[in-house]
Amino acid sequence: MPDFPQNGPQDNTRSVLVALLASAIVISAIWILKPFLPATIWAVTIAVTTWPLLHRLQTVVGDSRRMAVSLTILIAMLVFLLPLWLAITTVSSHFGDIAALISMASTLHIPNEPEWLGRLPLIGPHIAPLWDRVQHMQLPEMIQKIIPAPETMIHTFLAYAGSFSILALQFILTLVILGALLMRAESATAIANTLVTILAGQRGREMLQLAACTIRGVAFGVTVTAVVESTVAGIGLKLAGVPWVSILTAVTFMICLLQGGPGFTLIPAVIWVYFERGLVPAVLLFAVTIITIIIDNVLRPFLIRKQADIPLILIMLGVIGGLGGLGLVGIFIGPLILSVAYTLTKSSINDSAQKNPSLTPPTEP
Repeated sequence: MPDFPQNGPQDNTRSVLVALLASAIVISAIWILKPFLPATIWAVTIAVTTWPLLHRLQTVVGDSRRMAVSLTILIAMLVFLLPLWLAITTVSSHFGDIAALISMASTLHIPNEPEWLGRLPLIGPHIAPLWDRVQHMQLPEMIQKIIPAPETMIHTFLAYAGSFSILALQFILTLVILGALLMRAESATAIANTLVTILAGQRGREMLQLAACTIRGVAFGVTVTAVVESTVAGIGLKLAGVPWVSILTAVTFMICLLQGGPGFTLIPAVIWVYFERGLVPAVLLFAVTIITIIIDNVLRPFLIRKQADIPLILIMLGVIGGLGGLGLVGIFIGPLILSVAYTLTKSSINDSAQKNPSLTPPTEP
């Protein structure tokens, strides 16, 4: 009879205790670093997004890592951080003007139907009754019921954005951590590859690569699209003679980040310009509105799907859920988490279907 080791239960108990101790240490470390987690997550997101750019810049500047990192941080600040900072500070510092703008919108009265509108062929006879119905719908009362009070909007916004000092500190910490990550990017990548290889082997390395591509696609798709849309919208508002251009541009940027689309601010602006400035400026601003909507529906999917195939509904849900759960940084983190989870799940299902064809769903005839 062979002799079996007698210390098996003791070894199992020791392994469980070691695992519990390690878990307690990790949880304690996360709890201690909790104030720095938003800046760290933001920095990691930007570092992964700008990693290819860092390689190109390092080749251009004569293989100088410090110079390449400095340029990468500057570009990241201009694209990812500065627009958000300007939008938040503009909206926060003009709450009084925004309240006045909302009050002005709530007192807007639809004038009588223009005579030329009823003479339009085909659609003229149908527009006249519709115009009369809208004119007597008591729009000011409806707007006051739909739009929250300015005080409520102010408190809600400040609850998400936090104070200026905390927000500025988060931005500074993000830049510092981003610089450290980019300077040691190869080491960080090697550590990440080692960890996922230990946990999941070669499959883990593939999942890490998919996650990196998804992060780049979502970060560029959400941020760059919002910057382009708000810039075009600001130019159109300025040309149309709309007051409070900076405020409306900042609000448009925030709404585009929240995946609401530029029409939320531009369409009411077109209506206001038509009644206050005339037909020509309204047509100009309407054309700009169409351009921004096209940008929203073309540029964002192109930038996202250039890196990963992600449904846009996931981006919207991630933005809303991330904002509610993580605050301002959740605008970026929420879509990233959902998109990475979707990409990895889809890849795992496809791999399982290839290994076992019976799991492949039937195709429609």
